[in-house]
Amino acid sequence: NRGEIKNGSILWLTTSPDQEAEALYIGIQSNNLDVKSDSLKRLSDLSQDVTFAQEFINRNGLKQIFSIVEEGNEYLNNSLCFFFCFSSTGEILAHTLKAFMELMEHDFVSWETLSAAFIKKIVSYVNMNAMDVSVQQLSLSILENMVPSSRVLFELVRKEVTVDRLLTHLQVTNTQLQLKAMALLIALLLAAADAERRDMMDYLRERNIRQFIHKNIIHSSEPLGDEMAHYLYVLQSISLNLHERRMRTPMDPYSQEQRELLQSLRQTAFESESETPASNFSTERRRSLCAKEFRKLGFVNNSNPAQDLYRAPPGLLALDNMVYFSKHTPNAYSRFVLENSSREDKHECPFARSSIQLTLILCEILHVGEPCSETAQAFYPMFFGQDHFFEELFCICIQLVNKTWKEMRATQEDFDKVLQVVREQITRTLSLKPTSLELFKTRVNVLNYSEILKLRQTERLHQEETLAVPVLELRERLKPELLELIQQQRLLRLCEGTLFRKISSRRRQDKLWYCRLSPNHKVLHYGDVEEGVHSPPIESLPEKIPVADMKALLVGKECPHTKEKSSGKQNKDVLELAFSIVYDVEEYCLNFIAPTRYEFCLWTDGLNMLLGKEMTSERTQTDLDVLLSMELKLRLLDLENISIPDTPPPVPKPPSNLNFCYDFS
Repeated sequence: NRGEIKNGSILWLTTSPDQEAEALYIGIQSNNLDVKSDSLKRLSDLSQDVTFAQEFINRNGLKQIFSIVEEGNEYLNNSLCFFFCFSSTGEILAHTLKAFMELMEHDFVSWETLSAAFIKKIVSYVNMNAMDVSVQQLSLSILENMVPSSRVLFELVRKEVTVDRLLTHLQVTNTQLQLKAMALLIALLLAAADAERRDMMDYLRERNIRQFIHKNIIHSSEPLGDEMAHYLYVLQSISLNLHERRMRTPMDPYSQEQRELLQSLRQTAFESESETPASNFSTERRRSLCAKEFRKLGFVNNSNPAQDLYRAPPGLLALDNMVYFSKHTPNAYSRFVLENSSREDKHECPFARSSIQLTLILCEILHVGEPCSETAQAFYPMFFGQDHFFEELFCICIQLVNKTWKEMRATQEDFDKVLQVVREQITRTLSLKPTSLELFKTRVNVLNYSEILKLRQTERLHQEETLAVPVLELRERLKPELLELIQQQRLLRLCEGTLFRKISSRRRQDKLWYCRLSPNHKVLHYGDVEEGVHSPPIESLPEKIPVADMKALLVGKECPHTKEKSSGKQNKDVLELAFSIVYDVEEYCLNFIAPTRYEFCLWTDGLNMLLGKEMTSERTQTDLDVLLSMELKLRLLDLENISIPDTPPPVPKPPSNLNFCYDFS
């Protein structure tokens, strides 16, 4: 009653998890390839269930899986039919590796217990040219899970799977294989020590990885999925964080190398202009001349300019940026310095002071030194089109500072105001996601000070017109109707459902599950789904929770799955997306990690409504403000250009008599 073999395939009967585990343990040892394949396929499906997985592992089932992988191609070598066995062996391996992945997800067995023979076999599948694509994808996923588990496994994978091999997989047309290769590359980068990570990034730069990604992945004909967008974000974040060490290092006045860099700024700007070399002057005269030139460069402490770079951040990164600008765009650098040297003292734009503050602004905007988010997908396409992105962006923005300074006719007292405008120019332009630095430069220069003033004025007028007392009263009258509209939208969204990812402490998971509300708003349906399924029918979701059984909604730190996996900084973004439903008398929990903050707000609002509570997310207020603004504009169209008084006009006195009606007689 465990199973029955008919015509070479196995027919499964409904049994308990322990009987099913025993049957499959026997089935995967069969010498019949069809029976073995069917058993392994069934095993990969059932291994998602924690009870079955524990029963199978307790029967030493993993040992059988290891032996199938380690003896990988024996079926191929002993076969009379090359094609049949190659395809069968590939299928068996794929089912075996998938079952192994599902079993390891439950954390009953440590990744460090894997045998060297098993690991070498997995590595060989990745390194083979003629290998089934599904086997390579699963092998890459297994290695990705191994890397963060221990330092020993990281060293082994890094040694056996070269960066060149991963780059080869990135160049294939199969997007899933490309995705798995990128996932392993990111896992290696995240697990590496600082020095190792820097070496790996230098090698990737030599291989023009950014340009390849820019051309073949970002601008591919295939749409960019959420997973790949996340990995590109992480790669961008890792690369930008390479600047963190210099950013947090203040200048050392006793370092000969750093003093030479500082002197090179002065020499590039002024010594070519001087007819008499500074070395011909006396020490006192030379010191006085250098101080004067450092003042023209915009240093506050011109007698000891190193003091300007003691503040960290931006530390030595500001000096690096200034030197890069002077060496790679010497004409623009000389023009900036000399142009401001000829102005009146109070109207000159200080190059050094501006560079130090601009470097700090860029670090804040680009989140340099901050840990990678586990869910973010926001990357800048133009980052991948340029090797020295941060430095080149600085070169564009420091010239923008000078341009904006002139447009504002600023003086030294206006320094902070100018840099605030520059920050706004950069932020607004980056939000447009320009695809190249050239396009960024064009757009940020078009967004001049006059345009910024117009945008601010428009936003201010919009705010002022909505603050008049009669308008505020109208807003209050409209709110209930619009809140009801938002509630309907939230429930409709829950009825449509959302695809959620399972996230563990090790990595972003590929496993997906779907949850949706029934049309009558009485039952939540959910269940696991395959990659590529976007809106499964409600009948295909096997699990149910009656809304009447729901007791409470937990969010953030209150959720049980965030308490289990709390890991400091890296979990901050997960806490912002986590929520749980407490249901039934036993107070079970259904745990969620929303794909985006937007989905988090929609679901928590909808679930609060089902629980009879108010919608509390920030998205509710945003949506309400947008709807109120639109409705108010429509209602006030006839009053355009008419000022609305703060108080209603006085009611006139009644007439002295009422004998002014028409006499119908």
